[in-house]
Amino acid sequence: MLIQKPMTMSEKILAKSSGHLSAESGETVWSKVNILMTHDPCSPGVISIFKKEFGQNAKIWDREKHVMIPDHFIFTSDEKANANIRMMRAFAKEQNHRYFYDTNGKDYKGVCHIALAQEGHNRPGEVLVGTDSHTVTSGAFGTFAIGVGNTDAAFILGTGEILLRVPETIKVIFHGRLERHIMAKDLILLLLKDLTTQGATYQTIEFAGEIIDSMGVEDRMTLCNMVIEAGAKNGIIVPNNSILDYVNERSNIQHFDIIEPDKSAKYIKTLEYNLSNLEPQVAKPHSPDNVDSINNLENIKIDRAYIGSCTGGKGSDFYAAAQILNGKKVSIETFGVPATRQVFYEIINKQIGSKSVYEILVESGVYMTTEPSCAACCGGPIDTFGRVNSSMSIISTTNRNFNGRMGDKSAKIYLGSPFSVAATAITGVITNPKIFIKNSPNK
Repeated sequence: MLIQKPMTMSEKILAKSSGHLSAESGETVWSKVNILMTHDPCSPGVISIFKKEFGQNAKIWDREKHVMIPDHFIFTSDEKANANIRMMRAFAKEQNHRYFYDTNGKDYKGVCHIALAQEGHNRPGEVLVGTDSHTVTSGAFGTFAIGVGNTDAAFILGTGEILLRVPETIKVIFHGRLERHIMAKDLILLLLKDLTTQGATYQTIEFAGEIIDSMGVEDRMTLCNMVIEAGAKNGIIVPNNSILDYVNERSNIQHFDIIEPDKSAKYIKTLEYNLSNLEPQVAKPHSPDNVDSINNLENIKIDRAYIGSCTGGKGSDFYAAAQILNGKKVSIETFGVPATRQVFYEIINKQIGSKSVYEILVESGVYMTTEPSCAACCGGPIDTFGRVNSSMSIISTTNRNFNGRMGDKSAKIYLGSPFSVAATAITGVITNPKIFIKNSPNK
């Protein structure tokens, strides 16, 4: 009699996708891919390799499963950036592509990692691959979601398969009850401080605990988004009812598997935290693991604040910032970039008191764009909205703070939650948002 070994979430999904009864860390498997996402920086390279290896007139393996999303370098006069989008457009027409979210007209969505969720491409128990390291965001939906390079993506485009080594898994358990001024960004920064940027290389980070169980969709996305900063292959969470409702409302595929780890699954390590007394965390220049409590950084002068990106440009992120900024004025240059059009519409319609989130942000002095994109998170062309074009100190809700990440190489980038960024925007120095939350009638 064949006895099936206990498995982690990643092991179970890779066993299923490769047609095996079980999978064990260290094994190599051919996995079938449910969704391939390519964006504007990488799509041209992927297309070129695909045509070279499979033929100039070759058809992709499944037009229902390739999602092309321009989002990085789009609202710019830069000719190279615009040429990338033209190449995507031509390929979509050639392939009779179903899911090309063009920058022209109503089809445009915004940042790929948020758009994938909003457009119903994230489903529990599936394998999702993208040409961006932050594709791991989709792990929030119980998906095995990873980033790959152009060559792997081109092979998937032609075959629908990828060769993978099954990763070991680190289990991270968050206990306790979070204070009102703490957000998911604080949790992942704390974890990065402990793991460092190399502490989870090619490993799964599987989140659990009562804090995770009660966590909403977008907070889970924030956690999974930044596991790559620890070198992780992917992050993943067992779906709760919020996730299942979200997926069922958006996906045109209603049959998917909810994967849970076996109780006796083997983990490379288990990290447990009691977060009841956690204070906001901030990553200092120039690494996302260079993390300290905000209380040790207060009064550091900041020149600019930035709210946006796949990590910190979701609807809940702008709502959090608006709670802090309501009735107040920013004292430093502050930029806001909704991740997607859907986020933009959400903050126009969602209210705090008698005003919309968007109104509160604009009235407080935030420069809000109506063109959702990655914008200054990854620097981009010189005319990118919010790009850092000179030496300055900036605090941002984004996920990376390497030298030159947001533009000028001499800039100092601090990473914090939307609460922390908004509080700092008011005072002009790094500030614990607790003082504003305590005095806010909206919390």
